[in-house]
Amino acid sequence: MDRDQIQAWVTAERLSLADFFDDLDEPEWQVESLCAGWNVHQVLAHVSLSSKVSLWETLVGVVKARGDWDRMTDKLARDRADRFTPAELIAQVRESAGSTHRAPGASPIDPLVDMMIHGQDVARPLGRVREMPIEQACAALEHVRNNIFYGSRKRLRGIRLVATDVEWAGGDGPEEIRGPISDLLLVATGRKAGLAALTGPGVERVTAAM
Repeated sequence: MDRDQIQAWVTAERLSLADFFDDLDEPEWQVESLCAGWNVHQVLAHVSLSSKVSLWETLVGVVKARGDWDRMTDKLARDRADRFTPAELIAQVRESAGSTHRAPGASPIDPLVDMMIHGQDVARPLGRVREMPIEQACAALEHVRNNIFYGSRKRLRGIRLVATDVEWAGGDGPEEIRGPISDLLLVATGRKAGLAALTGPGVERVTAAM
């Protein structure tokens, strides 16, 4: 896939997400997101880090977290949310929207996945609709489905995914799951919130695995 195209998508998604956050009311910042233990403010803090965390900061954070990547990520987000207001974090996301810097080990498309998924992590609990661009969602899902980092290989083993709102399908197996591309992407990244919109014989097995 063309890197320039991916970067253009990343930039547009960051700016769009900044606009989304800019529209929130004060009470909404404390609403619990789909990310366990994070409120909306902390998700924004995490999003703002995607173009800023250096290899050295990552290594130090992992050491302090005793090798636990999730613990390290959690602390970075909480510390940043305590340090900056939502308005300051939104400004940082906008300022770095075109940055090509990525977290250590991340591919060019991972920041796009991050923005799209975390957009849903906050929009859905708030009862707000945030549409996913179809072409970008297809590319993100194809990446997630084939990347060991997201855990989808194990979660979706033996299951074929079929989008109902775009011509896209992926995976092999006797069982099938059908639904909107955005909900398939949520489930592929381990979000139970996407399950309600899906149908097919594979839904029950995926539900048990999440």
